[in-house]
Amino acid sequence: MRVISANVNGIRSAERKGFFKWLARQRADVVCVQETKAQEHQLHPEVFYPKAFHCHYFDAEKKGYSGVAIYSKHEPDKITTGLGWDHCDREGRYIQADFGKLSVASFYLPSGSSSPERHVGKLEFMRRLREELDGMRRRRRDYIICGDWNTVHREIDIRNFKGNQKNSGCTPEERAWIDALFSDGGWVDAFRVVDRRPDQYTWWSNRGQAWAKNVGWRIDYQIITPGLEDTVRKASIYKTQRFSDHAPLVIDYDL
Repeated sequence: MRVISANVNGIRSAERKGFFKWLARQRADVVCVQETKAQEHQLHPEVFYPKAFHCHYFDAEKKGYSGVAIYSKHEPDKITTGLGWDHCDREGRYIQADFGKLSVASFYLPSGSSSPERHVGKLEFMRRLREELDGMRRRRRDYIICGDWNTVHREIDIRNFKGNQKNSGCTPEERAWIDALFSDGGWVDAFRVVDRRPDQYTWWSNRGQAWAKNVGWRIDYQIITPGLEDTVRKASIYKTQRFSDHAPLVIDYDL
């Protein structure tokens, strides 16, 4: 089972850069998209509803902002949009597809980089999210939660670690939240199950030739319940083409 997660930073922009042509060659079973930045009525069905997939979108109320989507080869038993609280749901940040006892979600955690107020809001979002994730762990389901979590985990996940300690996305409190999620929370970073190398980034700033110099951050994850850990077979970050400031994360599971 191949699962792809991709923050496209505008799905119409990514389409113009060849995202859907690339996707057609990937043999993906589920594709989780973040930052669609479009209202569903603005998307032409022949382009944004590829025939190989069942396609579901969850838009932000604000136009040109946030939004998530899931494409799947098999029709889901159920689609759930939102987590039941305004900051998440009004901004279109969570959509979940259920297949039997497996749930796959596309998720977009807020960035806190634009202002101190946004950073505080992000921390509150993370606190509330942890309650949701703890609730999921108590259910008799397996989860693959894909998306842009806007936070690095460890020093190996960012090129300029020391210089970013005060920047949202790399502060000690954010990294401690991610660390706790994987330790006492029991969730698993699927990429790190099979790839322990440093300098494996999924996002690069548009400033200062960050892409060319590989000055990146690993902030896109597929976070899974522990019952799926032994099923992770292969993981890769696709960088041959650029569809946005993020690179697609591709993980194969033996499911």
